[in-house]
Amino acid sequence: MRVKQPGLCDIQVNGFAGVDFNQPDVSAAQLDHAAEAMRRCGVTRFLPTLITAPLEDFAACARKLTRWGHASMLGIHAEGPYISPTEARGAHPVEHIVPASVDDFRRRQDAAEGRIVLVTLAPEVPGALALTEHLAAAGVRVAIGHSNASPAQVRDAVRAGATLSTHLGNGCVSRLPRHPNLIWEQLAADELTACFIADGHHLAAATLKSMIRAKTPARSVLVTDATAAAAAPPGTYRLGGLEILRDGDGRVVLPGSSKLAGSALTLDQAVARTARDTGLPLEDAWALASAHPAACVGASPAGRVVAEWDAAAGSLAVVEVHGT
Repeated sequence: MRVKQPGLCDIQVNGFAGVDFNQPDVSAAQLDHAAEAMRRCGVTRFLPTLITAPLEDFAACARKLTRWGHASMLGIHAEGPYISPTEARGAHPVEHIVPASVDDFRRRQDAAEGRIVLVTLAPEVPGALALTEHLAAAGVRVAIGHSNASPAQVRDAVRAGATLSTHLGNGCVSRLPRHPNLIWEQLAADELTACFIADGHHLAAATLKSMIRAKTPARSVLVTDATAAAAAPPGTYRLGGLEILRDGDGRVVLPGSSKLAGSALTLDQAVARTARDTGLPLEDAWALASAHPAACVGASPAGRVVAEWDAAAGSLAVVEVHGT
């Protein structure tokens, strides 16, 4: 069945098609290549995401992105460096995690020429609540992620102005109390929209289905957390200062470990998997990757996508993309 839907919007993408946005020497030509590859997957708007890194590296990457100025770039997502130094940090390098501070953020925002529109932080780290209040007052969205927060600390972050959960179900310690814990607390918080990585590696099908049911589709968003390994063959890639490995199953890990380090997911694949695994109609699953994420950062979808949808097989193929 041929369908026509608004352009997709990815608010967490670290790189794509062999290009890592977290390299200080990334070129405009490389960024053009990544944007065009995303467009072929139906993505017409996105937030390049910069992970935890030294200020000078972050600033260099942010300047490159800002000066690139592509029409598809809605701004920059700063994922860190104000995150938990515990196991919840995931693949983020612990040596570059710093306490949250308005001064540090201002230096990063200055380098980005005001284009940082979303910050992922852990509400329990020193200075996080004061920074959350500052960001919310400035119109910068705040997401809870890579956190080992208590339920009370999650509620404090919501009161301070947090509105999103970054890749809920991931970016936390592997062993949590059954209840209460920070996942249940974020699922229960109607003020938070939850982002999910629907690649089958970050969340099992039943987990994705249950979480979207609990959160409701209206407060759910699909993201890829894509790396340079997305839309690229198996092999070794870079994520900032890290070496990452994409295996034959599309799983991206730190070499020699099972620790996930972003994904090789494309957003059209995320839509198809979500429709298949949750039973949502395609147009509802599509909205989770289009209108919903765009609205989370004060934007709207751009362009139109024509795709072939095989409901029986749960497969989706982008045919044409129109407009920007």
